[in-house]
Amino acid sequence: MMDLPRIPLAGVIGHPIAHSRSPALHGHWLRRYGIRGHYVPMDVAPADLKETLNLLPRIGFVGLNVTIPHKEAVLQLADVVSDRAALIGAANTLIFRKDGRIHADNTDGAGFIANLRQNAPDWNPAAGPAAVFGAGGAARAVVAALIEVGVPEIRITNRTRPRAEALRADFGAKVVVEDWVQAANMLEGASTVVNTTSLGMAGKADFRVPLDGLEPAALVTDLVYNPLQTDFLQAAADRGCRTVDGLGMLLHQAAPGFERWFGQRPEVDEATRLAVLGA
Repeated sequence: MMDLPRIPLAGVIGHPIAHSRSPALHGHWLRRYGIRGHYVPMDVAPADLKETLNLLPRIGFVGLNVTIPHKEAVLQLADVVSDRAALIGAANTLIFRKDGRIHADNTDGAGFIANLRQNAPDWNPAAGPAAVFGAGGAARAVVAALIEVGVPEIRITNRTRPRAEALRADFGAKVVVEDWVQAANMLEGASTVVNTTSLGMAGKADFRVPLDGLEPAALVTDLVYNPLQTDFLQAAADRGCRTVDGLGMLLHQAAPGFERWFGQRPEVDEATRLAVLGA
């Protein structure tokens, strides 16, 4: 009997997971590059996480994307954790290595920056302060990335101030914390403005912070991509700001994992966007 090579398998784990657009994205890339592989969504309860990670490599899985609520927990189960995943305190990408070890990484920050560079190529991170709404896991990835590319000051506001204070403690003096009730004040002079909260997402509460202080020269981006044109982005556009939607971050953060698992660096282009939007 001929010994055939294993077909590589990858997927995304979360709880719930049916809403994920990652299968459409990776499926598009697998078809585009003619790769004999599969990418599947898996709803894994927290109690089953460890057992799942032990089993999947044995049945042909080469890696996983990780989403809520497992992004922090997988750090405790991985054998190797990248510096950026450790700094952020969460992982979104796992690589099952041939030596049996699990490598955990976080590509959210890299995906965030790649989205801005693709859709606002003249963006200069060093031009002035950044204003960031939110202090959760996504905000931590964004702050780490903004510091890495040279943003001189990052103003953070969150509905619960202690979470914002934790970012300042972890990321240092470049981070300045503002009270949520005074959030509008941090827009003055900001050249980059980011919403990392779920406010404005379909089914969530509206984003109600006044944006009157936005500089018309500012670049404004929202991590929410459902809807693509959030009220936050529309308000910024109405003030003359350049805006970048959040879908590109989803696409770009997925590319490094796909390359590691399937051996092909995928292109993020308009066909990729349309494939995911049509899911």
